[in-house]
Amino acid sequence: MSSPYPPIGPVVGVVGAGQLARMTQPPAIALGIELRVLANTAEESAARVIVDTRFGDYRKLADLREFALGCDVITFDHEHVPTEHIRELIADGHAVHPGPDALVHAQDKAVMRQRLTEIGAPCPPWARVSGPGDVEQFAAEHGWPVVLKAVRGGYDGRGVWVCRDAAQAEEAFAGGVPLMAEAFVPFERELAVLVARSPHGQGVSYPVVETVQQDGICVEVLAPAPLLDPEDAAQAQRIALKIAHELGVTGLLAVEMFETDRGLIVNELAMRPHNSGHWTIEGSGTSQFEQHLRAVLDLPLGAPTMTAPYAVMVNLLGGDDPDLFKRYEHVMAHDPGVKVHFYGKEVRPGRKIGHVTALGKDLDEVRARARHAAVYLTTGEYT
Repeated sequence: MSSPYPPIGPVVGVVGAGQLARMTQPPAIALGIELRVLANTAEESAARVIVDTRFGDYRKLADLREFALGCDVITFDHEHVPTEHIRELIADGHAVHPGPDALVHAQDKAVMRQRLTEIGAPCPPWARVSGPGDVEQFAAEHGWPVVLKAVRGGYDGRGVWVCRDAAQAEEAFAGGVPLMAEAFVPFERELAVLVARSPHGQGVSYPVVETVQQDGICVEVLAPAPLLDPEDAAQAQRIALKIAHELGVTGLLAVEMFETDRGLIVNELAMRPHNSGHWTIEGSGTSQFEQHLRAVLDLPLGAPTMTAPYAVMVNLLGGDDPDLFKRYEHVMAHDPGVKVHFYGKEVRPGRKIGHVTALGKDLDEVRARARHAAVYLTTGEYT
């Protein structure tokens, strides 16, 4: 479906129709930008709320070419579009941000590690491995456990195996997907830095946040990261901005890091709005979604200044009860300052179906408020 009226402002085409595309719609409206999404089905999160929704397969070049017609720029809400297809779109004359030479570093973890090593970003020891024998050789040098990662396609804890011996490594290879090995990093906590970079090279960084993981899924984000040494925070931002510059990123870049007793270690990259930045909708002068639109259109970037001393975002994970709306009234009455965002997704156990954000001056209080709302919405229980 599409609007019968010609666009008034620039048209930004988003390949993918998940919650990231859905949350990009409100700032697009405010900026006078026409948002178009490429969805697989009408049930997808963004397809439910965006008028100009086109249907097709992002893995098919013909579908991408048809989708790109009339767009001023193409961007993504996931990293899975084949790199060769992006090159063809650029050859056709379309602007695509981030471009293929940058995006490949978020698609292929081995390519990412190779490039980050070359530019001097702090990384764990790593190697490409083709079988359990290679893993044993890697472990002989760096010790067990060894972290095996799917080179492509892993996310939210999927495609990651922490192997404590050769037998577990052999099990990881049973899936038949290409893997790489990394030394296990004994970290104190996980951090994330969200930066934006425009095509002409302007860059900004949001405050460093702490991410709390559970079973490989981010369940909570604390902004700014509490008790983080200011020098470490500044270093994390410098690392992220350097990576964005060296890789030629245009748009948003999320750099996930480990804080260790030996310093910061880069873990993963994502080149799009990111779960660690959802707090910016209420907690920053410019949300990550508005910032991404500004960046890919090469507009001046917005201020990433926080609107309150602390912001806490808690993900809503689906449980056994699909009727979350019946508990809205309690959450709104109990704490009118908590903001609830649902993604328009069918509720399934463990699935990210939304998030809540709370702002305030006292971190413990803000965290308790956000947790109370999230727990009650998903379980009906009090915390």
